[in-house]
Amino acid sequence: MISPAKPLMSRFQFERDSFAFANELVWEYRLDPVTGEMTTRRNDPPPTYALRCFVMARSARQFFYHARFAAEQPVADAPTYRSLIREVVSRSPRQPCAEAERIIVPGYDGLRSFSRAQETLLKMECGGAWQSYCLRSHWRMVFPISRRHQAAMAGQLVAALEQRPAPIVHLVRFPQLTINHGIVLFGVEKTATGLCFAAYDPNSPQQASELAYHQADRTFYFARNRYWAGGKLDVIEVYRGWFY
Repeated sequence: MISPAKPLMSRFQFERDSFAFANELVWEYRLDPVTGEMTTRRNDPPPTYALRCFVMARSARQFFYHARFAAEQPVADAPTYRSLIREVVSRSPRQPCAEAERIIVPGYDGLRSFSRAQETLLKMECGGAWQSYCLRSHWRMVFPISRRHQAAMAGQLVAALEQRPAPIVHLVRFPQLTINHGIVLFGVEKTATGLCFAAYDPNSPQQASELAYHQADRTFYFARNRYWAGGKLDVIEVYRGWFY
């Protein structure tokens, strides 16, 4: 079982701080059990809310960093929630605000319950698909990523979970782009082979995911799921500084 990180501020809780709805998939992915190859075809009908994994990861952290949910207060109307969502997602995803500056979101105990009840508003206001593509951190995947870099990244992410909760990471295979995805980490534990990070994956909101780091080959691995055949990939922490 994954142990939660213990940062200075309150920890990210999957059951409370993640979205209840999914980033939908443009493609239907099918894994050939013989060759292990993943084939794709467009989903029909096409999704209505897709290509927003980085938008959802960023927005989840913005709510975690800048909102305080107040379940004891009465549920508000749509215009009020629209204004509150806009205020939250206009704030920095890189640094949390002071406790006294948090935006009060009445009627719910966390983002999961809020997004279950106010799904349409959140989908409208958190940001468009273009924001997943126009990230200043995307420059990094174009340049070679060494095993030394990934070993340092593993240590950086362990430290991040203590210092700035809920680090967001870019999962990528370049230039293949068989995966080009953003997730939020919220816990880590040591394993016999290295490390195992607990993650909120916007594509799979039903349960937490796991991102493994193997010390022997200094490589990250992401398990097979409905959109990824499984295996090694590169990891870059994003939303952490001026260049990322």
